[in-house]
Amino acid sequence: MVKYPKENIIEGNIRIDRSATGYITHPEKGFDIHIPAAFLNTALYGDTVRVRIEREEKGIVYGKVVDIVSRFKSRFTGILKTNDGILFVEPDDYRVHKNILIPSAHVGEAQGGQKVVVDITDWQRDNKEPVGRVALVLGAPGNHETEITAIIYNKNFTIHFPKDVEEEAGKARKFLDEPSVKTRRDFRDVSTFTIDPETAKDFDDAISVQELGKGMYEIGIHIADVTHFVRPGTKLDKEGAKRATSIYMVDRTVPMLPEGLSNDLCSLNPNEDKLVFSAVFVMNEKAEIKKEWFGKSIIKSDKRFTYEDAQKVLDSGNGPHAKELKVLERLAQILRAERIKNGSILFEDKEVKVILDKANRPIDIIRKKRIETQKLIEDFMLLANRRVAEFIGKYEKKNKIRHFVYRVHDKPNEEKISYVITLLRSLGYKIKEYENITAQEINQILKSVERKPEEGLIQTALVRTMAKAMYTSKNIGHFGLGFSFYTHFTSPIRRYPDMMVHRLLETYLGGGVLSDKDIEESDRLAAYASQMEKVAEEAERESIKFKQAEYMKDRIGQVFGGIVSGVTSWGIYVEEEKTGSEGLVPIGNLGNDYFIFNKEKFSLVGKQTKKKFQLGDRVRIRVKDAHVLKKQITYSLV
Repeated sequence: MVKYPKENIIEGNIRIDRSATGYITHPEKGFDIHIPAAFLNTALYGDTVRVRIEREEKGIVYGKVVDIVSRFKSRFTGILKTNDGILFVEPDDYRVHKNILIPSAHVGEAQGGQKVVVDITDWQRDNKEPVGRVALVLGAPGNHETEITAIIYNKNFTIHFPKDVEEEAGKARKFLDEPSVKTRRDFRDVSTFTIDPETAKDFDDAISVQELGKGMYEIGIHIADVTHFVRPGTKLDKEGAKRATSIYMVDRTVPMLPEGLSNDLCSLNPNEDKLVFSAVFVMNEKAEIKKEWFGKSIIKSDKRFTYEDAQKVLDSGNGPHAKELKVLERLAQILRAERIKNGSILFEDKEVKVILDKANRPIDIIRKKRIETQKLIEDFMLLANRRVAEFIGKYEKKNKIRHFVYRVHDKPNEEKISYVITLLRSLGYKIKEYENITAQEINQILKSVERKPEEGLIQTALVRTMAKAMYTSKNIGHFGLGFSFYTHFTSPIRRYPDMMVHRLLETYLGGGVLSDKDIEESDRLAAYASQMEKVAEEAERESIKFKQAEYMKDRIGQVFGGIVSGVTSWGIYVEEEKTGSEGLVPIGNLGNDYFIFNKEKFSLVGKQTKKKFQLGDRVRIRVKDAHVLKKQITYSLV
């Protein structure tokens, strides 16, 4: 039974599910406080709220929202409707548990049935509907541009930058003339190149390779020096902090910074002098680091590789920078093996790519496959991130500095891990009970089920035990990677925390210190960036789900192979094998039986037939329906 503390006012970000029940996690104890719909007190998903703990029943702690500290957002999307002359918007986001009333004076040029962006202007009482005004008309529901734009706005992002921000970005080139540029370490004569996806337009990172002789190499990991151009306190910086991240939709990128910076001035385009923040390592053939250096420098990339181009050079041994790529491949494989040995968890990557035609219709959906050059770049970016964090960690202790932004990943949920252990035992595995399971032990479990029928079941179950990585000044290490120190240093064009890390590293390298106010603001920005990262991931997933539903809408009646990806009391979710398109098989369609949901074993079992549906099972499915607007697919079993 959970024992809640006597200090029963808790502050945090609220989550809200489909039943309009709210949840807030106790910041120290880790348990969830449940807030019934009647006690939300106008709180919406993502808001920072204060919750008073009211009672505990059967191990569940219940609370009530007593104060809304700050709104996460007040802008939403939905379809404008009318009922008996009353105009209202039905929100797209199911977590907004009220319709938004629109006074006729605030409807603008919007017409009933159109999808719109609406701002909530007043909401005083939870038992009343919020009142709003139409801010923007998006168009007809179901239209590609309408729906993708709606997802972006609904997640608190905007497509266009304010005029004054664009103007500031346009003037940033003047910073190239500062005297400090001439004092930077010069790598322009060193063999340097970028390796990125074919569709990439902004190049955050480049790698230089220099053979030093006697089996020694100097490897430079050069990261776009965004903070040289984006100065603290400017409108440009405030806009970047507000967005916190770029988002990657099926058809576009919504950048964190204006394109003049992200695709030009800061991007490490080939054959151009570029300002960078570098992590430089002198390594031997065993990938042992003998010397490291962090600082501002200048480079000129010789070549822009796609992953595929670089892979062809690696495979053939011929082509530009073939020798350097072979060196990087050897060192990266050693770094990777060491990382895995130390506990980096090897979950399978299930990302998909949607192929669109000229009319933005989905013509194919494929699983992304990671090739060696992608892994190579990942290994060196992980190295830079880890060594920067370790450098600061040691510096922090020696110089008694008080703050840094770490990328942390907590241990798995113990209760969920115990479920997985119980499940493994029920399948005949002799698994010990873990008090504090390690990443190495999780890898052992994954290896034990490799290529077995239950592999998908166990992998999915283990993924669901994992905590969410986040940004914070409190370093607890990164469980999933097996690192004691980790940060994000390598993508400042698309992640605001990386800009924060660059500024902090520059401050400490220069012997500077932070004020209490600086630390407080940095903590606030780190927490906000963690929140926006989740929202960006939601937006990206929703854009894919929209296209998956559209894809399956044209395939109603067709039969596919699938894997059970979720088991609930109302049915099973199945992920189609090729496209990853997830849909529901309602419990009523599972057979003429009464099915009992077993939460611990992730299964539904027929009371009479004993027929069992379990997470990870392979099944045959027929596409029964696809609701494009709701981004939902319904399957039936074959």
